[in-house]
Amino acid sequence: MREQVTEARRIVVKVGSSSLTTATGGLDASRVDALVDALAATQAEVVLVSSGAIAAGLAPLGLSRRPRDLATQQAAASVGQGLLMRAYNDAFARHDRVVGQVLLTVDDVTRRAHYRNAYRTLRRLLDLRAVPIVNENDTVATEEIRFGDNDRLAALVAALVHADLLVLLSDVDGLYTGDPALPTSRAISDVRSPDDLANVDIRRPGKAGVGTGGMVTKVEAARIATTSGIPVVLTSAPQAARVLAGEEIGTLFHRLRERPQARLFWLAHATSPRGRLHLDAGAVQAVVRRHASLLPAGITAVDGRFAAGDPVDLVDVGGVPVARGLVNYDAAELPTLLGRSTLELAAELGPAYEREVVHRDDLVLL
Repeated sequence: MREQVTEARRIVVKVGSSSLTTATGGLDASRVDALVDALAATQAEVVLVSSGAIAAGLAPLGLSRRPRDLATQQAAASVGQGLLMRAYNDAFARHDRVVGQVLLTVDDVTRRAHYRNAYRTLRRLLDLRAVPIVNENDTVATEEIRFGDNDRLAALVAALVHADLLVLLSDVDGLYTGDPALPTSRAISDVRSPDDLANVDIRRPGKAGVGTGGMVTKVEAARIATTSGIPVVLTSAPQAARVLAGEEIGTLFHRLRERPQARLFWLAHATSPRGRLHLDAGAVQAVVRRHASLLPAGITAVDGRFAAGDPVDLVDVGGVPVARGLVNYDAAELPTLLGRSTLELAAELGPAYEREVVHRDDLVLL
């Protein structure tokens, strides 16, 4: 038995469209019921991140396949989201469980105030013994639909609610070294470090006809979660009950470190940089090796339009991001400060300019 699973007190489970719907669209009630039965059987608190709104809306609208244009995708999501929630509500009601719908967009995980508010909502639902069902708000969002999958969202939600485990349910029963259909591919039961993925080909597309995710997004989600101290199990949806019971099936991604501060995790994984600060070699060493604050003297150039308090990437002489931080100056202010010491700036411009460009407490290494 896997202790990481049996000892988990709060679990985030993500299920893809292909695990809930038929190949032509429309919800498969038997699949929904089987998933809910597995979730209801566990003693842990459960947050369900569920795809399927667009897929569920295809058949009622007479669409034979997932549309490519954004307006029709949003129309399908508008119809399908209600159907999806009704199916979950009916299935969980058989277990005397109440469900709550939580629709999120990129802003809800990239803006700090929204991020905190999402946490309070999810936390309160769990306190009231309800099952939060999270999905991207496809009816109004654009970037999420183009990104096309809830795997990354599930990893961010797992960190947001301080989960003990993330379970990714797909149409394959685990991670393989190549295409599972090929006899040369080997199943991988444990991933303990990035080195274990060195010879794994995850570039193949997903098999689902109505889903959009592939193995790449699931491995990336596992990376986000495990670097925030959360182990991940990847397997197929029909195996959900066995996985949640602790059986050693599927692929277990072991956590890579202890849980970091929530604020630093948010900065590293849930923000989008508004600009870039180019550092000289000395500044890179100071930030990366000595964990020092970034001063104006070590910056050689500034890209982007940002305001004080926005996240920016700190890049080395080759343009590779080495850190991300919250900047203390507007983009328009910085060009006149570059290469100058804080003492020089304070003497010429006043004590307000003696501050760091990015303080080390507002900085996370990438």
